[in-house]
Amino acid sequence: MFENLSSRLDRAFKSLKGQASITELNVAETVKEIRRALVDADVSYKIAKDFTNTVKEKALGQNVLTSVSPGQLMTKIVNDELKELLGGETKPINLTGNPAVILIAGLQGSGKTTFSGKLSKYLKSKGRNPLLVACDVYRPAAIDQIKVLGEQVGVSVYSEEIKDPVAIAQNAIKHAKVNQHNVVIVDTAGRLSIDEAMMNEISNLKKELQPQEILFVVDSMTGQDAVNTAKNFNDRLDFDGVVLTKLDGDTRGGAALSIKTVVNKPIKFVSSGEKMDALDVFHPDRMAGRILGMGDVVSLVEKAQETFDEEEAARLQKKMRKNQFDFDDFLQQLNQIKKMGNIKDLMGMIPGVGKAIKDIDIDDDSFKSIEAIIQSMTSEERQNPDVLDGSRKQRIAKGSGTSTTEVNKLVKQFSDMRKMMKSMNAMGGKKRLGKMPFRR
Repeated sequence: MFENLSSRLDRAFKSLKGQASITELNVAETVKEIRRALVDADVSYKIAKDFTNTVKEKALGQNVLTSVSPGQLMTKIVNDELKELLGGETKPINLTGNPAVILIAGLQGSGKTTFSGKLSKYLKSKGRNPLLVACDVYRPAAIDQIKVLGEQVGVSVYSEEIKDPVAIAQNAIKHAKVNQHNVVIVDTAGRLSIDEAMMNEISNLKKELQPQEILFVVDSMTGQDAVNTAKNFNDRLDFDGVVLTKLDGDTRGGAALSIKTVVNKPIKFVSSGEKMDALDVFHPDRMAGRILGMGDVVSLVEKAQETFDEEEAARLQKKMRKNQFDFDDFLQQLNQIKKMGNIKDLMGMIPGVGKAIKDIDIDDDSFKSIEAIIQSMTSEERQNPDVLDGSRKQRIAKGSGTSTTEVNKLVKQFSDMRKMMKSMNAMGGKKRLGKMPFRR
């Protein structure tokens, strides 16, 4: 996400490289490039101009320390202003009430139902007992879709055959109270802001349900159209927060950068991909860092903590200290990494890596050949890689649909990694375990 904008901003900062000080001339050239980058990213000209005027004013008002270059100073100022443009602080959803009622609204095709499923899974992982409510009574198969999603994430779904979404939602809340569901997520039909009858319906849902949280779901790939639609909906609903979906398909990012300014409501979640765990709480400071190529180590660590089992990690640490880490352990680690989300997205959270891999296609099948090779080994070979001779490697290559060269490469990298672990342990570096430098 934001690849084009990140590249353009990086080029803008490079124009200050080698400059001894901040001057009105070099700042003017840099902010002009930043403004162009923002406009090309589908940010409105007014917002882009206001943003760069603030950056210019702050840059010219700074005395650059001898230890800080003009480029570093400009990056810091832009980072701070991007954070404010994106909302300033992280805004959590309101889960007060018993049950807490969350009303989901948005355009047709914006991804409301999929988001509802993702949100229910997220809340379940936080110890909540959510109930999904099917209130899209117009779209064919909408109820079937939310039932399938509920089954995937292990969350109950409430639905009725009637065509009155208000009555369905009210009955669902009564059902939730009886069955100890402490969160009710009401998935509504998609609607156009110009459709008066449908807008009256969602307004009536708000009036009758008195939800603790109204989330407006918007497809980020629609750019400024998404921002304009959000304003129209907010004028009628006065919603509490925005959810940006399909962020993985939007390399421009204009919706994310503009929506807070236009509707004065925070972005609360961002969603990418169809997988039910592809949902993240929106953190303005972290997103600003990612846009500027600084990575997002905090989010990466949080994802790892959610995915990796502490007891299993302790077991692996013990094996590593004894130099007993084998291919079975490595395969298990690969599977854990895949659970954390999109591989390229994860790598982009590492400072400096995002820029290096922006033109490289890395998909979720990146480890398939490695997995195939390991799975083609016998139990003895996985647990004791030293027995792998030429004939065994040929058999493994044939069984995995790879070449002997690929098998040799994997075995060598694994051997190098074990040597590195042994060396780290000898130096007392056991706390740095987990940094496995595998490459394809």
